[in-house]
Amino acid sequence: MASAKPFSERSGRGGRPRKLSEEQVEQLLAFVRSKPDVGLEDLVYLFRRQTGVSLSAPTIKKYLTDAGFKRIRQEPEATGAEPNSAADPREYGYTSAHRDPGDSLRYPCGLTDSEWETVRHLFDAPGRVGRPEKYPRRQMLDACIYVLRSGCSWRMLPKDLPPWELVYKTFRRWQARGLFEAMHDELRQLWRSRQHRLPSPSGVIIDSQSVKTSPQGGEKGYDAAKKVKGRKRHLVTDTLGLLIAVLVTGANVQDRDAAVHAMDLAVEKAPSIRMLYADSGYEGKRALELRERYGIDVEIVRHPASRKGGRWSEGQMTLFEAPRHFTVLPKRWVVERTNAWNDRPRRMSKDHDRNLSVSTAWIWLTEARMLLRRVTYSANGGLA
Repeated sequence: MASAKPFSERSGRGGRPRKLSEEQVEQLLAFVRSKPDVGLEDLVYLFRRQTGVSLSAPTIKKYLTDAGFKRIRQEPEATGAEPNSAADPREYGYTSAHRDPGDSLRYPCGLTDSEWETVRHLFDAPGRVGRPEKYPRRQMLDACIYVLRSGCSWRMLPKDLPPWELVYKTFRRWQARGLFEAMHDELRQLWRSRQHRLPSPSGVIIDSQSVKTSPQGGEKGYDAAKKVKGRKRHLVTDTLGLLIAVLVTGANVQDRDAAVHAMDLAVEKAPSIRMLYADSGYEGKRALELRERYGIDVEIVRHPASRKGGRWSEGQMTLFEAPRHFTVLPKRWVVERTNAWNDRPRRMSKDHDRNLSVSTAWIWLTEARMLLRRVTYSANGGLA
């Protein structure tokens, strides 16, 4: 009986010898088995980085086809979602941290004494020159947070707060100085240190969220995929879900087109970034450009049952079919949770502003307010 031919001689075709050795072919197959969702463009880059051998996408596909691999696309089940795992014993819901009753002088969304002392140096620095303040800076910040949390217009501010014209001018002045972003960045570093993380992250996640706009005007567009007319919030977060960069554009701007600008902002703030997680909207040439531009690794996290990209399958892999129901995707769920956090304040449920910089400031203030409550509540064991 004739012995089996090595892999390099199985094709049965003449012409030039194969470019990969037996060992390199096995490395390629082992890599695809470990990551069956990887796309061809990403596979070209990752294989070149691992072995130093440059192959084109059709060549790699031919090697995989000869080895019995094929790209399959699974149809999602029509019967609805199935449970991912056994019942989670943890309980979720509102606690005392979410049910702040306020007091006779402070609204429930207003800053507590410990919260104000944590950020006071940013808004009410000692030795500040200029006209003496007519209203306390703490009351001004409380008024901005009241508009954010309640969703009311500036003119509808309660009469016990400073006049709306003065509050709005103060808000725009703080926004122009980047105080809301500075407040969030300072609190983010504080929270990361409490979570035993380095102040500057090494891994980030990028994603976008399409939101509707009001008839106020300003830049907007139509997102044909989400069927939303409005704007997109492009977020770059760390692996804890805390903001690194924010970019607001019209909803017609594709995710891949805004990725470079958003990552420019993120890398400028956190030069330590070495890993980027993204969905399939950023794959292909855009992922390659991000790798070469910033010298970072870009991992495309796909849903196992994605009909767009599919997954590699061979005879031995039939026992490990991709789930067709809802699945929590590694890393990507973090930025999706941040988008959900941003939808809590009523002002953020829809974009009401003409100016994109104002829309960006609301996002920073939303996350900073949430983080400020978290930091002080964790430090004091409750509200103070």
